[in-house]
Amino acid sequence: MTVIVAGAGIGGLVAGLSLAQASVDVRIFEAVRKIEPVGVGINILPHAVRELFELGLEKQLLAAGVQTAALAYFSKRGQEIWREPRGRAAGYNWPQISINRGTLQQILLDAAMERLGPERIATGHQLVDWRETGGIEATFLRREDNERVKVSGNLLIGADGINSTVRAKLYSDEGPPIWNGAVLWRGVTRGRAILDNRSMIMAGHEFQKFVCYPIAPQQAGEPVINWIAELKFEPGHVWRREDWNRKGDFADFLPQFESWRFGWLDVPELVHASGGCFEYPMVDRDPLPKWTHGRATLLGDAAHAMYPIGSNGASQAILDARVLAREIRARGEVPEALEAYETERRPATSAIVLANRRNGPEQVMQLVEERAPQGFARIGDVLAREELEDVAASYKKVAGFTIAELNARPPILGST
Repeated sequence: MTVIVAGAGIGGLVAGLSLAQASVDVRIFEAVRKIEPVGVGINILPHAVRELFELGLEKQLLAAGVQTAALAYFSKRGQEIWREPRGRAAGYNWPQISINRGTLQQILLDAAMERLGPERIATGHQLVDWRETGGIEATFLRREDNERVKVSGNLLIGADGINSTVRAKLYSDEGPPIWNGAVLWRGVTRGRAILDNRSMIMAGHEFQKFVCYPIAPQQAGEPVINWIAELKFEPGHVWRREDWNRKGDFADFLPQFESWRFGWLDVPELVHASGGCFEYPMVDRDPLPKWTHGRATLLGDAAHAMYPIGSNGASQAILDARVLAREIRARGEVPEALEAYETERRPATSAIVLANRRNGPEQVMQLVEERAPQGFARIGDVLAREELEDVAASYKKVAGFTIAELNARPPILGST
């Protein structure tokens, strides 16, 4: 018997690799017919990077990504609000890594193909239903011929994203993801280094924001900068449905950023140099009262889709996968293992979902906008350093990556 994982995104692939590392038989089923390295940039925080290193992927990650050394917040006028070291520069034993999402997924897929074997990863298989039979019998629609395929196992892991089939069956009256009125436009620009090419930059406030950071190491060639422009609209404003692959239009947002030319960062120039972008309404889902139902449970965005604030989406999916594998190894392929996994992970991720709705660590930019919309001579006249430090430290504690706790904690599962 086996553990069935629905979804070959970052969470699903890390779950598959972690279960294999724990000597648990696993099969991964992905709805798309061909997994391709598409997407833009993401950040993986030190507690999640640690887990990927424990999977033996350190060399690949360091070669493909940037070890982010600093995070800096600026006002809409380009004035520095707060700067803090990140990753190893802050004292963690592991780096924070900024990387192209597609590149990370390809690293994970390559490792899964090698360690699980290509026969254990089926693409073009959309989960449509399952039932308990003393184990699990999952039904997939095979896209190449529209045939229904039944697969038997002991457990079903729904790692199938924000529009999860598993979640929709468990909570059939939930409805679509919740939009907060903000839209993101995301792109990648080559050949334009920002500051030291190791810093993550956030400028603006809750209703208009620009984020950029490098996602490829300098030695790999020209700088590659991931950027995100965000506008938040009034309640009742209508926008298109969520889809990471929807092409965006510069005319929808760039005029509002025309004056954002700070010397060290020229937003219109950086955006135009990318040649194109994607758009995505900023959505999440309410925390659930329960993930595990018998022999099925949820993981990653299927369990706790959150606003992309604080660099936590992919990181939390990775932590989910590691805790899940640990509990299955300890307890066996039984519902009790899923319950133990949920007991640890659901409260932690629910707290992050709610913290991100309150702007997470980015709240410092909104406070400056409210208190000094015309700018400031000294940030200390607007926000005391203690207040800035408290916002940053509080979010790290909620998200589970304070320096002392992470460096002292034993491994979740163990290394290869």
